[in-house]
Amino acid sequence: MVMEEIRRIYNPVQKDHVTFLKTAKETKGQCTLVEVELAPHGGVGLHYHKTYSEKFDCEEGELKVQAGKTVHTLLAGQSITAMPNVNHRFFNASEKICRFRVELNPASEGFEQSLQIGYGLARDGQTNSKGFPKNRLALAWLFEISESNLPGWMSVFEFILRRQAKKAKAIGLDQELIRKYVRF
Repeated sequence: MVMEEIRRIYNPVQKDHVTFLKTAKETKGQCTLVEVELAPHGGVGLHYHKTYSEKFDCEEGELKVQAGKTVHTLLAGQSITAMPNVNHRFFNASEKICRFRVELNPASEGFEQSLQIGYGLARDGQTNSKGFPKNRLALAWLFEISESNLPGWMSVFEFILRRQAKKAKAIGLDQELIRKYVRF
């Protein structure tokens, strides 16, 4: 099996692929680099990270990235960086697949694990129609390890999510998910 095939994951619910190009271990924590093939009308909701930036480099198609209050339309060769503590989201408003790279700086092993686990749960039918884990403890723990934070009024839910993440760790759900889904 070719190394890229091992490092390429697919989410059958969201219908997108992620290929891990550089991991935290490989870069000694400097960066995580992934390539995303985002399905038409796919994307993620508004969130922010406290400890790393995300640079979005469009390679093919049209990628929309909201950073702060501004939505930017990126075409091949264009990029934008969402700095720490800046609300952001990305989405594909077109009818065609969009391919882009995301570089986290510094690297986030938790982000890498959360993608592998989330996509694994989707493959196993353990997510809802929006791709969120059906198990609320798993959802809370993945939210925590990806270092994602909710903006504005939605931040009131973070307290609950953090408590649920602690419960997931207390019962060993975190280690069970890592063993089952994390491959690299």
